[in-house]
Amino acid sequence: MYYGQLMHQQNMLADVVRTSVYHKAITENLHDFDGASVLDVGTGTGLLAFFAAQAGARKVYAVEHAAPMATLAELLVKGNRMGDVIQVVNGSIEDSDMSERVDVIVSEPIGFLLVHERMLESFIAARDKFLKPGGLMMPTTSDIFVAPFTDDTLFREQSSKAQFWNQSQFYGIDLRPLAAKAAEEYMSQAVVGYFSNDILISRDKATHSVDFRTVTMAQLQTFEIPLRFHINRTALLHGLGCWFDLNFLGSESHVVLSTAPDQTGTHW
Repeated sequence: MYYGQLMHQQNMLADVVRTSVYHKAITENLHDFDGASVLDVGTGTGLLAFFAAQAGARKVYAVEHAAPMATLAELLVKGNRMGDVIQVVNGSIEDSDMSERVDVIVSEPIGFLLVHERMLESFIAARDKFLKPGGLMMPTTSDIFVAPFTDDTLFREQSSKAQFWNQSQFYGIDLRPLAAKAAEEYMSQAVVGYFSNDILISRDKATHSVDFRTVTMAQLQTFEIPLRFHINRTALLHGLGCWFDLNFLGSESHVVLSTAPDQTGTHW
């Protein structure tokens, strides 16, 4: 069953910022990839595997746990006559087996606010199982940023969603006993979308850094970000705006993918 696979992948590939930054990070670090063995974790269509091959990789293991997607990746590899370099491996990284440890691991394991979708665990599992000592992780590090914002429009939008539960005669049932819980739920959930620097009410940012070369599973799954801000203007504080940067630290070039509010929007 291929239903929906290509539509989802098309949305990812069409994210110009994401795709171009990964391409730049790989092709501007040819010294790291030329003649190297590379592992692409969660390859999807095989995009990063192709980039690694274009940069001169000797062998690329493109691991994909979803069988339909792995089949599509194989079609692209064969269609582009790259089968002598790229080997598609269908299975989870935890259950996969390869004949060698690799020089480089590449992956796009990133969800909203970095950690959503829980793909980073597979990235780290691949590092522990298959990366040579001193090998390269791409991306290499990341930084999460948090800042307070004011947005009355968003506040009213979220508040209005909870008004459904203020009905006293819903088919003869009074829903109002759940109104406070509904308001709490709508006002505490994360809202994914773009926002402008203009709504931030502090120049201070709380940060949390992740080094994919050393971070443990436990550190990925549980962490705290201390919050301390100096508010620069009078306004109602409606919430916390969050974003992240990815850093690709190759030996020749350092490339940054930023999802900051003053940068071009991405699918994150």
